Amino acid sequence: MWSTVLPWASYFASGVAAGTVNSVAGGGSMLTFPTLLAFGMAPITANATNTVALIPGSASAFWGYRDVLSGSRSLVLAMALPSAAGGVLGAWLALRAGDARFTALIPWLLLGATGLFALQEPVARRLRLTDDGVRSPASWAGLMVFQLAVATYGGFFGAGIGILMLAALGMMGVRDIHRANGLKNLAAVCINGVAAVTFVVGGRVAWAEAAVMAAGAVLGGALGAGTARRVGPRVVRRAVMTVGVALAAAMFWRRLRG
Repeated sequence: MWSTVLPWASYFASGVAAGTVNSVAGGGSMLTFPTLLAFGMAPITANATNTVALIPGSASAFWGYRDVLSGSRSLVLAMALPSAAGGVLGAWLALRAGDARFTALIPWLLLGATGLFALQEPVARRLRLTDDGVRSPASWAGLMVFQLAVATYGGFFGAGIGILMLAALGMMGVRDIHRANGLKNLAAVCINGVAAVTFVVGGRVAWAEAAVMAAGAVLGGALGAGTARRVGPRVVRRAVMTVGVALAAAMFWRRLRG
């Protein structure tokens, strides 16, 4: 009996943890994806199932931040449009190429994004950015191109996209961590939503496992958004950087062990 209950309990628990982490810093896929693999699911199916499972958690987390996005229409569009396009492209690539090659790059991407996040405030001060970011056309174009790349990666695999998006928003001058988290969660819904449709069409989703993880992710997303807004921006920033370093270390260790 225990061998039957353990996988489902693990799916739910990892969903709760992933929903909480995603609402604060991103990287929840590195909790749910390995759990699916640990119980024998094929990598591409685990990737697709993981994407579908985390959509409700991202939506729940975004709902918790919805009020801080009033007056941010330009930033919302600059994040949402390339997120949808990149999510489709990344999922399409995953169905045809698998994730092995891109997995090798994940620890380096996480370390780079965490470093950018740590440096965002001094860079913003040096460039005299406003709370809404740089207003030049080049800066908006740069954000959208970067977000397209992040969304493509997110559609392909997804771990660490929250940290990458927070780093980009920080470089744009969005210094309010709660506002940045709201934008990041909105983009995550767009990325995972369109990627999920692509995976469903490809027939690679394990629906029962996805449903159990999704239930946990909704709970974790709601708890995480509320907790982040209560503890204050300094604690959240530290959590973001800690998660980034921990995820990178875990991926390096996994590569070393073969």
